[in-house]
Amino acid sequence: MRSTRLLAVGLALVIVASGCASGPSLKDAAAELQKDTQRLETDDVFKNPLMNLRIVQRPDTDLPCGEDKVKRVLRATADEERIDESLDSRLDKAQRVMENTLSRILGYKVEYDISQVDDPEGRFIYGSKEVGVVVNVYVAPEAPTWRLHAQTACLPR
Repeated sequence: MRSTRLLAVGLALVIVASGCASGPSLKDAAAELQKDTQRLETDDVFKNPLMNLRIVQRPDTDLPCGEDKVKRVLRATADEERIDESLDSRLDKAQRVMENTLSRILGYKVEYDISQVDDPEGRFIYGSKEVGVVVNVYVAPEAPTWRLHAQTACLPR
C-alpha cells in the first residue's frame, strides 16, 4: 500500500514537472536565435563579402509583446550579385540557396510552397524550430535579395 502511494506521488510529480516544462523557454529560444546569427555570419555562402550580409537587428534585446511576455528578433539582409540570367532563374536560385541555408545550416523545418513557382514579385520562405523560433524570408527581385526576419515566440521572462 505504501509503495503504491509513493508510486502515485512520484508519478504526479513527474506529470507536474513535465507540464511546467512543456513549452519553449525564452532562454532556450533566445540562445537558439543567437546561434542562428553566428551560423549565418560564418556560413560559407553568406560570409563572402560579395553577399553583403548585414545584421540589421541582433537578437540580444527583449522586446515586449503583451501580458508580461517578451520576444527576441533577428533581422538580416544579404544580396547576391546580379548576373545575366532571367528574373525567374535568379529568384529560383536565390530561393533554393536560402531554403538550403535555413534547413541544412540553421536547422529550420522549412515549409515548401509550390504556389510561388515563377512568381516575378518575389518568393516567401517560412520555417520554424520546436524551440519556439520562426523565420520568414522574402526573396526579392531587387536588392537586397534576401530579407530575413526570425523571432522567438512571445514568452515569459
